[in-house]
Amino acid sequence: MILQILSHLLPEFVADLFFVTLLLGLVGTVLIVRWMGEKGTKMKLERARTLRDNGLGLMEKMSYRYMSKNPGVDSGRILSLSLAELVEQLKNGTLSPESALYVYIEKALEVNKELNCLTDFLPECEAQLQEVKKQTEKGLLYGVPISLKDNVGYKGHDAHCGLVQMLGNADKEDCVVVQVLKKQGAIPFVKTNVPQSMINFDCSNSIFGQTLNPHNHKKTCGGSSGGEGALIAGGGAVLGVGTDVLGSIRMPCSFCGICGLKPSGDRLSPIGFSTPVSGMKSAVMMPGPMARDVDSLALFMKAVLCDDMFQLDPTVPPVPFRDEIYNSTKRLTIGFYDTDGYFLPSPAMRRAIQETKTLLEEAGHKLVPFTPPRIEYALNELCIRGFFADGGTTLVEKFNADIVDSNLKQQILLYKIPAFIKKIMSFFMRPVFPRIANHVNAHCGVGSVKELWKHNTAIKEYRCQFVSEWRKLGLDALLCPMLGPAFNIGCPGKVFAGFCFTMLFNILNFPTGVLPVTTVTPEDEEELKHYKGYYNDPWDKEVIKGMEGGVGLPVAVQCVALQWQEEQCLRLMKEVENVARGRLKK
Repeated sequence: MILQILSHLLPEFVADLFFVTLLLGLVGTVLIVRWMGEKGTKMKLERARTLRDNGLGLMEKMSYRYMSKNPGVDSGRILSLSLAELVEQLKNGTLSPESALYVYIEKALEVNKELNCLTDFLPECEAQLQEVKKQTEKGLLYGVPISLKDNVGYKGHDAHCGLVQMLGNADKEDCVVVQVLKKQGAIPFVKTNVPQSMINFDCSNSIFGQTLNPHNHKKTCGGSSGGEGALIAGGGAVLGVGTDVLGSIRMPCSFCGICGLKPSGDRLSPIGFSTPVSGMKSAVMMPGPMARDVDSLALFMKAVLCDDMFQLDPTVPPVPFRDEIYNSTKRLTIGFYDTDGYFLPSPAMRRAIQETKTLLEEAGHKLVPFTPPRIEYALNELCIRGFFADGGTTLVEKFNADIVDSNLKQQILLYKIPAFIKKIMSFFMRPVFPRIANHVNAHCGVGSVKELWKHNTAIKEYRCQFVSEWRKLGLDALLCPMLGPAFNIGCPGKVFAGFCFTMLFNILNFPTGVLPVTTVTPEDEEELKHYKGYYNDPWDKEVIKGMEGGVGLPVAVQCVALQWQEEQCLRLMKEVENVARGRLKK
């Protein structure tokens, strides 16, 4: 009897046992793969941090060795020189390239200890210095130590964009811009920190952590070229290279109180720059200079817009820098607005525009009110929908082997939600929070190749409309608000729409620069407490939380010109710099 029962049960038992074993095997395999992935991530993190620590240690040894042998070097004097003054003294022999390099290495280390802005040391700078000294004809940036944003391609070094997945893939050659800078005598010596994936205007990642604002350590330095902004504002570099796809040069310049330029697309070569979302064309990514003053930006542009760049990248229009436009004294007709009707600027931002407008008028320029056409349509339907044309899937893939930085969790959560869920969310949110609902809907992307073609056509049509409005008013350039003051750390990830002040000009592909004109006053701070914005929605409330505690922080404005007119953009920036400095002297 027992044998008969067993004979009936055994096959079923064996089948069940096989199923359970298979299930346990699959679960075990998943756990092992996950464990191996986490272990691999930890190993990559440890290796990257060790390499950086070793690099910082080497910087310290090199600096100490040189300073010990040359005790007469006046570091304070060298660091106080503008870029133009530094170049002049390097060329005439008053100052040696060695002194400039090692003084800036020492200062960069000091700034990094305070702000955590460096990701890599470029020890090849010593050999590059010797090469520069052999040049028979001294370049426009002869002997100038420069810093590079992390994603700038440099032979033998990573350009990881703050992502673990992209660690360990050292560039095989310098990007075109770096090659040209070297030919002009510049000496790249460090790389600087970025937010994870570079799609954020904070500056923190799971590899190297948070970079702080040099004016207030509770504030972010901005992003994604945040490490550059912090280092230059802290005095650790006189000139740097950043990149800008939604405002990534302009945000840190605004938050840190320095100057920066986003050129027109393809005015400089983008070859060799790393990005987590390659192929996206709606918002045009461009490398550009960051420095302490406008003349430094102009000198950078003059240096790189040369035959070397035109030969290395034939897609760049062979148009050298036009000094006659930058140095012109002709009266300008300048359009201006202090709000675009979508995101109400902070009290300090509006004051910055109004005061700058008045000063420019007193200097003899004509200021004309200008209203950007269909601003919400441009920001959501053209920029956001195009930037996230695939619904954010390409970007999300880059986080698969990474630990999501706490400052990005809210953003990444939105990117991960399926498009149909975003549409449903948008539908139910619209009666209560219409602005946020439209923003969420735009993150659904375009849906198909056919729709992408329509989208690209719509961008062209909008550019034509914008230029038509510009031409009707006979404008030479445009003055408009720039987000500021600096946000408290962690807030930018909750107000991604803060990019609205900058990303409009990436869609238009216009050259745009930023420079500081004033600082936050106690009156601005008091008025901020009553800020309700246009919608009094969670974004408007987050602005108050993000900007509070900003007394004394720099506030910037944006200067804009039409495509290919970088010299005109810089001309307006120089005029603004002159009137702002004149007011300070008074």
